[in-house]
Amino acid sequence: MSMFHLAAALIAIAVVGCKGKPQEDTSASGSAPDATVRRIVLPPDSPMLADIKVETVASAEMPTVEVVAPGKLRADPNRLAKVELPVTGRITQILVSLGDAVTEGQTLMEVDSPEAGEFQSAYLQARASVGEATAALSKAEADRDRISDLFEHKAVARKEVLNAQTELEQRREEVAQARAEAEQAIGRLKIMGLKPGEVGKPFTLHAPLAGKVIEMNVAPGQFWSDISAPLMTIADLSKVWVTSNVPEGDVSKIRVGAMLEVELTAYPDRSWNVTVFRIADEVDPQTHTVTVWAELDNADGLLRPDMFGRMRYVDSVARLPVIPLGAVVQSEGGPFVYRQVTPGTFEPVAVTLGVRRKQQVAVLTGLKEGDQIVVGGTMLLEGSGATAP
Repeated sequence: MSMFHLAAALIAIAVVGCKGKPQEDTSASGSAPDATVRRIVLPPDSPMLADIKVETVASAEMPTVEVVAPGKLRADPNRLAKVELPVTGRITQILVSLGDAVTEGQTLMEVDSPEAGEFQSAYLQARASVGEATAALSKAEADRDRISDLFEHKAVARKEVLNAQTELEQRREEVAQARAEAEQAIGRLKIMGLKPGEVGKPFTLHAPLAGKVIEMNVAPGQFWSDISAPLMTIADLSKVWVTSNVPEGDVSKIRVGAMLEVELTAYPDRSWNVTVFRIADEVDPQTHTVTVWAELDNADGLLRPDMFGRMRYVDSVARLPVIPLGAVVQSEGGPFVYRQVTPGTFEPVAVTLGVRRKQQVAVLTGLKEGDQIVVGGTMLLEGSGATAP
């Protein structure tokens, strides 16, 4: 083979080998070339172009200063009741189940309680004592009137009148004491939810408020002796609280009445606007955080105690370029994106990132609205040998 034909073959092989591969171009955008910016140029017939997605940079109102802290939902303690049994006894029937909605005053369960019978007996004895004392008072009044009449007719001495009057006063005191003891017995029955005189009937436990049964600790047939332990928990979840432990250094930015945004792990596509109604007066010495409280409306019943999420407070906003998170390439030199200079020509641009919202992030420096950037296929450009700017 002649030297001429050999040279021609080598040139042909080089052209075929380079066809479709990205080429590096060190000229910068604009008229003034910059050797520090490494451009990537893809030939028009490169199959990589079909896998590279380019979008125009848009702008949006984004926070420039914000406080983000983890949050947790909890039931409003003012709308929650730990239902306790005021008497010991055996649970004979439970009329509600876990998760049921109940109304205020609804019967929750029936209990066979000897202790409740003892309180009823005490009431009946007190009522009988009132009757006996009242009868004795009537007799004392009649005796006093009779002796007073005899004294006016000089049939008895004055001493008999004084004795009758003293007896009358004693009977009056006994009536007052018996009535007080009866009232106390009635009061004890009312506190326990018992109706006076219902002897022999099972003790019924009623719901103290309307809400849902969110906890059940008892079963039918169980003998309940610990009157301080709750049998069940009822909560009105029409409104719930969200609490967040805000870092000590950020709590000064938040005030009572400030508007917050709440995002929950269970509902990643939704957010709730709430108002701060309380900020703790003390700093947690272990975590150096301050607890912040806000209230959430739960009319649709989606929110449940102990759900996790985050609470976000925005102090100021500005219109900034916004790009998808997928467009950002992380490197040792910092984050950058690929900007399209012309179709098929790309250059890495260092960016300073701001606040992230869902799958978008604000750009503080490096890009402007209207720039064309790569949002899909960045791995292809990275594999071409481009480096961070």
